[in-house]
Amino acid sequence: MSEATLTSAAGPVIRATAHGIFHVHEALAVGPGRLLGEVIQLNRDEIVAQVYEDTTGLAPGATITGTGLPLSVRLGPGLLGRIFDGLLRPLAPEPAGADRGRFRFEPRAKVGDLLAPGQVFGVVDVGGRSEPCIVPPPAGGRLLELVPAGEYDERAAIGALVDGAGKRRPLAIAGDWPVRVPRPVARRLPPVGPLITGQRILDTLFPVARGGRAALPGGFGTGKTILQEALAKWCDADVIVYVGCGERGNEMAEVLDEFPRLDDPRTGRRLMERAVIIANTSNMPVAAREASIYTAVTVAEYFRDQGRHVALLADSTSRWAEALREVSGRLGELPGEAGYPAYLSARLAEFYERAARVETLSGAEGSLTIIGAISPPAGDFSEPVTLHTRRYVRSFWALDPERARARFYPAIHPLLSYTEDASRLAAWWQSHGNSDWARHRERLLELLERQARLERMARIVGRDALPPEQQLALVLADIVNEALLRQSSFSEVDRYCSPERQSALVRLVVGFIEHAERAVAAGVPPSTVAALRSVAHLKRIGEEHGEGHLEDIAAFGRRLEAELHAAEAPDAR
Repeated sequence: MSEATLTSAAGPVIRATAHGIFHVHEALAVGPGRLLGEVIQLNRDEIVAQVYEDTTGLAPGATITGTGLPLSVRLGPGLLGRIFDGLLRPLAPEPAGADRGRFRFEPRAKVGDLLAPGQVFGVVDVGGRSEPCIVPPPAGGRLLELVPAGEYDERAAIGALVDGAGKRRPLAIAGDWPVRVPRPVARRLPPVGPLITGQRILDTLFPVARGGRAALPGGFGTGKTILQEALAKWCDADVIVYVGCGERGNEMAEVLDEFPRLDDPRTGRRLMERAVIIANTSNMPVAAREASIYTAVTVAEYFRDQGRHVALLADSTSRWAEALREVSGRLGELPGEAGYPAYLSARLAEFYERAARVETLSGAEGSLTIIGAISPPAGDFSEPVTLHTRRYVRSFWALDPERARARFYPAIHPLLSYTEDASRLAAWWQSHGNSDWARHRERLLELLERQARLERMARIVGRDALPPEQQLALVLADIVNEALLRQSSFSEVDRYCSPERQSALVRLVVGFIEHAERAVAAGVPPSTVAALRSVAHLKRIGEEHGEGHLEDIAAFGRRLEAELHAAEAPDAR
């Protein structure tokens, strides 16, 4: 291990004279308190490092020791259901069944078996829940030895295998992995289906593929955290990794208080049993905020390598980028746009490109979907973090402050948002009972875009001065917003909408749109269509008919069609 002598400290950034060989990204023990640090620059005999803890009290002359290893986190059983800081250090007590890193181990392989990287060789009991122990990549080979069932320390060697080159590699319940190094996979796979979120505006209009990347930008008060919590609760991922990187302490405290109490609708148990929370608030060391994103994505990849589908929710990448800017400023680097470092775009790319649907090294299929919230100052989507993020995501869910002020939830603007995965996902919807999904989606988006143009015109000439077909377009767009796009997260009936119910509701609304347009073309006034007895019910259709009532939705559609036919009768006009 090499040593260095501290020469200066500027917040989280320190400089030291090296007395040996150091490497970029090498982990350090800084000063008498052995604070965790990481080398970020090498300048001849000087090292520049960032420290992930409070540097108050550090003085020139303090000894810095290199570990010889990159900044890493320990991955293994016992992560689920827990809360950690940005470096994966526990912020809550050990779960039941874990005694300071000791677990009850049960072998699932026998001596002589050929094990691939990522393959399960045993399981441990964590609070009554069985969790796998996997062969750490890139190791793989024939199993030489494995301990019998019993209680063992997570770092102790409990087995060994020999690889193709004859090298012996120990096996342990848990192991370390460098956070800045993506875990290897056999190959990346094309997306074949969406990550179902249960939110109609997302799944129907702007879906994200399982293994895809999505951005959720919005100013203060537009509902980013609430929507992230809804996605965590209802999306069809096997594991949720939630990272709060640099959010305000009161907001993070609310998440930490509410999240463990949320019920999992899939299992009826606590949602935390399949979730990991990484908490890093704005008053924590700024360097740790920068590392928290990499810690979270490394944990997510660990579960992906087990053949699970993982959703990583980051709130928010703007605070992470601000940490990059602060450290860059202390390094004296030439600033880029808005003071951010010139490598901001590259760092965002490194993060989002770790999302994928993959074939793991063990041959299983897993996926990692990344959904990153963005907090642009004053809601300005042209600022650097939002602008660069758009280059690397395929779904962009723009939150609108006007909708948020109108208590419209989710407050996603249908014209500023988009997805590049729609064409890839049409086949999935067709195989799940909605052969017209692509046509219906296009029809709804065209109507909403037309509404924006007509409302500008109506503010000038008045709505009554518009031609009947344009008046009808405004009526129908209002129905689309109320019946499909509005969805209360507090509603027991409508807070989640399955793909089957989404398809039924979309067919109902699009069918009404087409029948109403024919009726107006036949001479029925738009005001008559808007005043139909069932239209008020149509706007509340999501609240009126929950899961398991698809036939009721179809029956209501027939009743609505009959009312329109009655309105077309000559005596009705």
